Order: sequence, then C-alpha cells, then structure tokens
Amino acid sequence: MFAVYSRSVSDAAPSTDHGGPDRQPIWSRPERGSRGPAPAHSRDSIVVAAIALADTEGLAAVSMRAVAAALGTGAGSLYRYLSSRDDLLDLMTDRAVGELRPYPRVTDDWLETMVLLGRRQLALFGAHPWLLDVIHRPSGVGPESLAWFDNCLRILEPVRCPVAAKFEAIAMMTGVVSLFARRESAAGAFSFAGVDLAAYPHLVAAFSAPPGPAPRADLVERTLRSLLSGLLLTESTDAE
Repeated sequence: MFAVYSRSVSDAAPSTDHGGPDRQPIWSRPERGSRGPAPAHSRDSIVVAAIALADTEGLAAVSMRAVAAALGTGAGSLYRYLSSRDDLLDLMTDRAVGELRPYPRVTDDWLETMVLLGRRQLALFGAHPWLLDVIHRPSGVGPESLAWFDNCLRILEPVRCPVAAKFEAIAMMTGVVSLFARRESAAGAFSFAGVDLAAYPHLVAAFSAPPGPAPRADLVERTLRSLLSGLLLTESTDAE
C-alpha cells in the first residue's frame, strides 16, 4: 500500500536485477506453462497453502519446499506455476489485501469511512502478522492492492485538495496502522520495578499527576482522525 504511492512518485532508474522493480509481475504471466503434464495444483491453492503456513509458523517458514510439502508434492512442481519465492510472496500479499473487501459504501462522512478502513487494515494485520514484513514490497502491488487504493481515492473524491496530498494521506494511514499492529504484536507487561526514577523528574511528575478524563475515542481512532484531517483539510484550505 505504501508501495503504490512510492511507485507513483519515484523517478529512480529501473533495476535490471531479476528481483528488481522491472521484473515482469506475476499477475501478467500465464498461470502455468503450456507444456508438461496436466496441472495438479493451481496458483490459488499454492497461495492458500503458503498463507496458512505463514499464519501458523511465520514468514520465515514459507519456502517453496515447505509449501510443496504442505500440498503433498515436490518443490520442483511449484516452479511450473511460480519462478521464485518472490513471486509467492507477491501473490500472498495481494490475496491478503483482498480480504479488505467488501469495501464500505460511500457516505457523506469521508473521514468516518477512512477511519473504518484503517480499522479494517489493523484487523487484517492482526490476522496475518507476516503481512507487516511484506506490505511495503514494490513488487507486491497487485490487482487487490490497486483496487484498495482506488477505493480510497473514491472515498476521498469530495475532499478538495491536490491528488498528491491524497496519495500521501493514504500511504501514511497504512504506515501508522502498521505501527499500531506492530505494537499490538509486541505487547507485553512493562515495569519500572528496580529502576531509580529520581534522575527523571518529568516522568515522576507525569506518573504522579491525577488522571484526566478518558478520551471519547481510542488512540487508533484519534490518531487516524488527526492524521487524515491534518494532511487533507490543511491542503484543502491551501488549495482554495
């Protein structure tokens, strides 16, 4: 999702490496070669098996050999459908992003709808933690990623600001949501036990202050609202 924005504004020279940004996307290649025995599997079944493996054992466990074993076949047979593990990661990323469908209908409150999309992203990262490690790969921008970005632009149509600001806001929303997802995945008890706080008077004062009223919205919602409003409404004012 970040990669859609990066690709749209990048003026870097294309790489000639096989795994670089100019390698032919897996989505533009045929499902499999026309020669050889009848297909025993499909790209879809391979990707489903790979995602199940990543969900249970982590991304590092996803190899062509491991996925082939899960399908009851040899690793060599997968190369009839994919040319590399990079292809597999790209397909996994795009299929996972497809789980953000169905998209919410357009309402008069574009900000509310975008916050809803941000929450859906957070839930998606929770269901597939490995996605955090591959979502920024430029080569992983496939049909579902493009459809998601297109949908965000559809929601933001009423906002009068430069399109570049909309691209930035969508990318930043994904980045902030991914930070919240990483925080949740690494959540654990933290304690100052055994730490002498005397050298940190501002911390002591903060912990000693009476708690204020609880915010009406949680931190995720407050952050997304502030981020999107700040990036888009400010630009809208400047554009007028």
